[in-house]
Amino acid sequence: MPAATPDAATEAPEAAADAAPATHQVRGACPHDCPDTCALLTTVENGIAIRVQGNPAHGHTDGVLCAKVSRYAERTHHPERLLTPLKRSGPKGSGQFTPVSWDEALDDIARRMGAIAARDPQAILPYSYAGTMGLVQGESMDRRFFHRLGASLLGRTICASAGGEGLTQTLGGKVGMKVEWFAESKLILIWGSNSIGSNLHFWRYAQQAKRDGARLVCIDPRKSETADKCHEHLQLLPGTDGALALALMHELIANDWLDHDYIARHTLGWEGLRARALQWPPERAAEVCGLPVEQIRRLARDYGTTGPAAIRLNYGMQRVRGGGNATRAVACLPALVGAWRHRAGGLLMSSSGMFPIQRAALQRPDLVPAGIAPRTVNMSTIGDDLLRPASADFGPRIEALVVYNSNPVAVAPESAKVAVGFAREDLFTVVLEHFQTDTADYADYVLPATTQLEHWDVHVSYGHTDVLLNRPAIAPVGQARPNTQVFRDLAARMGLQDACFADSDEDLCRQAYGSHVDFQQLLDQGFASLPVPDAPYAEGGFPTPSGQCEFHSERLSAQGMDPLPDHLPNRERPGMSAAYPLAMISPPARNFLNSTFVNVKSLRNIETQPVLEIHPEDAAPRGIADGAVVRVFNDRGSYECHAAVSQRARPGVVNGLGIWWRKFGVNGTNVNEVTGQALTDLGAAPTFYDCVVQVEAAGGAGGAGDAGGATQPAGG
Repeated sequence: MPAATPDAATEAPEAAADAAPATHQVRGACPHDCPDTCALLTTVENGIAIRVQGNPAHGHTDGVLCAKVSRYAERTHHPERLLTPLKRSGPKGSGQFTPVSWDEALDDIARRMGAIAARDPQAILPYSYAGTMGLVQGESMDRRFFHRLGASLLGRTICASAGGEGLTQTLGGKVGMKVEWFAESKLILIWGSNSIGSNLHFWRYAQQAKRDGARLVCIDPRKSETADKCHEHLQLLPGTDGALALALMHELIANDWLDHDYIARHTLGWEGLRARALQWPPERAAEVCGLPVEQIRRLARDYGTTGPAAIRLNYGMQRVRGGGNATRAVACLPALVGAWRHRAGGLLMSSSGMFPIQRAALQRPDLVPAGIAPRTVNMSTIGDDLLRPASADFGPRIEALVVYNSNPVAVAPESAKVAVGFAREDLFTVVLEHFQTDTADYADYVLPATTQLEHWDVHVSYGHTDVLLNRPAIAPVGQARPNTQVFRDLAARMGLQDACFADSDEDLCRQAYGSHVDFQQLLDQGFASLPVPDAPYAEGGFPTPSGQCEFHSERLSAQGMDPLPDHLPNRERPGMSAAYPLAMISPPARNFLNSTFVNVKSLRNIETQPVLEIHPEDAAPRGIADGAVVRVFNDRGSYECHAAVSQRARPGVVNGLGIWWRKFGVNGTNVNEVTGQALTDLGAAPTFYDCVVQVEAAGGAGGAGDAGGATQPAGG
């Protein structure tokens, strides 16, 4: 076999197929919703991707990939891959389609969307999220197309907007310490993160710190695989993270474990925060959090007396009513002890705000026609919004939906309503996809999309500070087309003549960062590091209006909101309802990434089946044995899965591991049947982990959840 030559293919994939050696390697980037944003090397043999591995030249990746992405070649060449455009031939939800040509599909889509746009372009809604994190395939030509039409905007809130807003109100943006310096920390709080499954490369830094004597503490309602490997686990109740953070502040103040100089010079609103924190002695927080009071005191002592101390905060803890405030409270902690002075101290939730992305150049919001001020529809309330009639407050009824990089029928909350909305016969739905997902089953047209191995893209990371370039390694499989090309084709058919629709994907890659990143360096090595100081906030300089860490946010005050962080209890808490006594969280199954990879058989075989983790103390009185099929239900709906009787769940809390495609569920549903559409305090995000349920052996007496389940249409 000839030696593999990195990047023998540098042109468009069609041209490269002839020019490249029979076996060669192409540099790329992992596109998935994970903070690691790994650099890839794809080995191609005679035009087929035979192996995807981590690029050892990229320091953060260091040649290592997670089990999911290491199977990416299997996903790209999957036997069930969509290879031709499809037109619906049966009832919505049935998954019955007939192959058609691209011209037939695009002509009809353009005709039907053009007629809707002529009446009111805001009746057209895009629906996309992080199926790819690429700036080109995720947020460039598509945004130009919908802006130029004057279509409704989408509030992309479903994952991170509560935590992002909390960081912005406190630190000024999605910013933090550099991930590589966790390796030098002496105390690491892993807060709301199962890093082994969702942040593997951070975990490698944490393990290095542990070998060098650091103490690792996991804070999580679930006894995760990460908690197993830490020195201590605080298994608090869902939605009580803000109370814990305020109690830690209380102890830092009471014991004078404070950096008074850093507080005086680099923070805003200390006196107000001090007064708020003193209302939260450990005894109060212990009752709210369901933790031993001594565990809270010990954590405060460790945090106040061990340095450098670092917090790896993740998005699990902000998926509750008070998620934004909880993020704000945790984000205040490093400034109190001066942790930001050290490169191995501070906090990291997301680094994406440190990237100089030229989003206006990519997305062209200036294309919106004069006189149109498009409404914004929150993607987290799509279940309600697809069923809303036209009104003065809402605007026109949603008549057309274009879904790409997302699978809302599986991932959006209160999915019984979502499925009913997608089943509307008067809703024209187009889905760009790799596979026949739950959402694709409801489409009028399904258009085959390229995978990461088949197109250009450039990437941001929310876990490190390197820009990555993705080159196409192989020609598109079958008739698949990049998202960008689909929107170029539709623009041409709908008479949109703006010059920006002629930009190639490589043009878009260059525009994403403009002169802020050396594109030649990206071409030469596949990545480029941003010039971020090792300790970016050692002397303050936060990207807030004041330049300080803002304990007190004038921006929130101007909106009539509490300017200081506080604990806001969950709307749904264990013990509040006799009918639904158990709290439920729905963290991801380790071998899936949201709903991606669920159809990769080797990964699904590892997960085996949809699971609800339930503590023995909750299982026994319900007569639930390990492995039994159970029904999980509340007023919103019900679903069935298999019980895992386990101490990974704490008493009073069950863990519904997701996100399985509904069609792979026990009864054609998944965990989102029971999650709700209520939104967070900041950022208008969903509250997936603010949820109470009842659990019973399948075939039991039933409850109010039957009504929700009955609204589920067939075929899902």
